[in-house]
Amino acid sequence: MYDKKTYRKGVLKGVLITTLVFLLIFCGIGIFYIRSFGNSGIAGVSLSKLKYMEEIINRYYYKDVTEADEATGIYKGLMASLDDKYADYYNREEYEKLMEELGGSFGGIGATLSKDADTGNVVIKSIYEGSPAEKVGLKAGDILLAADGVNAVDCETLDEFVSNVRGEVGTEVKLLYSRDGVEATVNVVRDNIEIKSIRYEMLEGDIGYVYIADFSENTAAQFKAAMEDLQSQGMKGVIFDLRTNGGGLLDSVTEILDYLLPEGTTVYIEDKDGQKQVFESDAEHFVDLPMTVLTSEYTASASEIFAGAIRDYNYGTLIGTKTFGKGIVQSTITLPDGSAMKLTTARYFTPKGECIHEVGIEPDINLEYEFMGKADEEYDELLDNQVLKAIEVLRNDISNK
Repeated sequence: MYDKKTYRKGVLKGVLITTLVFLLIFCGIGIFYIRSFGNSGIAGVSLSKLKYMEEIINRYYYKDVTEADEATGIYKGLMASLDDKYADYYNREEYEKLMEELGGSFGGIGATLSKDADTGNVVIKSIYEGSPAEKVGLKAGDILLAADGVNAVDCETLDEFVSNVRGEVGTEVKLLYSRDGVEATVNVVRDNIEIKSIRYEMLEGDIGYVYIADFSENTAAQFKAAMEDLQSQGMKGVIFDLRTNGGGLLDSVTEILDYLLPEGTTVYIEDKDGQKQVFESDAEHFVDLPMTVLTSEYTASASEIFAGAIRDYNYGTLIGTKTFGKGIVQSTITLPDGSAMKLTTARYFTPKGECIHEVGIEPDINLEYEFMGKADEEYDELLDNQVLKAIEVLRNDISNK
């Protein structure tokens, strides 16, 4: 089936729906930050108490702690005090990594990795076609033992190890790996790696299938290229698979909806003061094809904006199970020192004015997922009961068009 593990990554982006307007609104935050956090502290917080607590930590805590770690902990604690599970604080390094992920590309070797929780081994799950990793002969299943002398098992998290694999485009990383028990080293020149948000294919000759993993900066361009390719092959109907899509950037999903839908509102957001921002689809382009959208409990945030707009325009049939129900918007605000804070700033509404937060979207056809193949058989879209139902619906829509 569609990999539920991809949801973890998708939802991280899903909680970061943001637009340029919020950066503009909060562009004066730096002045506030400097004036309010100079020496006085937040009302009710004793700086002398914090200093005393720091001295106790430095004296008695069994590990060494840097001042930077302590400061980050205080800032994260402030965000944790909000009644907002999506609020967070990012130090400079965390924020740079976050922006890299949302940007949809990075300097790396072009391999997806996983870390075994028991052994600490880092294993290559897949290799991107044409990537630096492929060019030097690395393969899925290889165990990466070290990167530039940093042992994989010594890294507590996969991210810690990956930070040694990634780097500036054109630089080199020396990898020690094991294949079938034999160790070898290889030098890999990092290149710009574009994360693929879109996977697509033609099913049964004229039914397009488009899987959307998330909505990052490059998703809209990938989506349009996929649709144009499928249409050039004679696509008569299309399935959009959002079952593990945890969301992403508001600008990305609204650009895609502008491409798909006729003129009108695709979504609007409203802050606590009732100020609205409306996103529109213009009349220049729309796709006049029968559509279906596959949904699940992992369909969240920006992907619910997509599903809600398709539903409200009566532009397609939703198939699957009820969506997650995340109808709120987060803004990520850059602070003067290069760090950033994220908090919920608005709710969003579907074109017909529904806020689906903590409610979700019910599909038109409620259908639990079932794999129609044998237990040991690899996943195939044509053995997926929800995909098969979508094909059936599209066949009927095509014949009645």
